[in-house]
Amino acid sequence: MTAIFNPTGPAVTPLPRPAPPPAATPAPTPAGPVGPVLELPGDAALVPVNRDGRPVGVFVAAGGRVRYRRVVEPDQLVAAATGAFAVAALTAAVAVWSRRRPPSVGTVTMGPGGWVSLRGVPAPRLRPDDRPWWARLLRARRLVVDR
Repeated sequence: MTAIFNPTGPAVTPLPRPAPPPAATPAPTPAGPVGPVLELPGDAALVPVNRDGRPVGVFVAAGGRVRYRRVVEPDQLVAAATGAFAVAALTAAVAVWSRRRPPSVGTVTMGPGGWVSLRGVPAPRLRPDDRPWWARLLRARRLVVDR
């Protein structure tokens, strides 16, 4: 098996040592960033790596090679999915807002006798309607024609 070295020492299981005398009780050591070695069947071992009490990855020792595998955290997946959703929503909103509007004038062709023909356009008003809104609503007409 391959030994993995880290800041706290080799990651292989040390040989058992004789117990210290009862008078000298060692102080508990704080948990390091690397956890205990997990032996797997065959020539493989896993060494978990923690940061701030959370697993961040694992060293995999197998076949004479040591590889590091990062642990995917659920909150990172949720954050990535939320970001992707926000980008997709923004892209869709921009696409809908900036879609090409149809032209206000249809096909312009030359009619018989040199007349210009505009297809698909409502007929324009013959003169501007300067009446107030209530007169248009009642369809009232002037008694005196302005000239």
